[in-house]
Amino acid sequence: MAFVLYTRRGCHLCELAEELLAAHGQAAEIVDIDADPDLRRLYDIRVPVLAAHGVVVLEGRFHEADLVRALAGGVTCPASVPGDPGRRRAPRPT
Repeated sequence: MAFVLYTRRGCHLCELAEELLAAHGQAAEIVDIDADPDLRRLYDIRVPVLAAHGVVVLEGRFHEADLVRALAGGVTCPASVPGDPGRRRAPRPT
């Protein structure tokens, strides 16, 4: 599964999310939201945000059990449930 981790410099939770992904042997494309005004508007206070195939699966403080579920292909972010009108799609990194 292809993961993208949206982060920003100086974000302690982002650093913890990167470490947790690495501890589980999972690579992710790291995208700094401050490099893109659209991403900054979308994810400003939500980082870190983990997306799988363009769908947000985790955001904010990552709990290990939720990350394990996300890595296994399970949906953890309530806004990511298919058919939910609140479903959020993550933009493709440029």
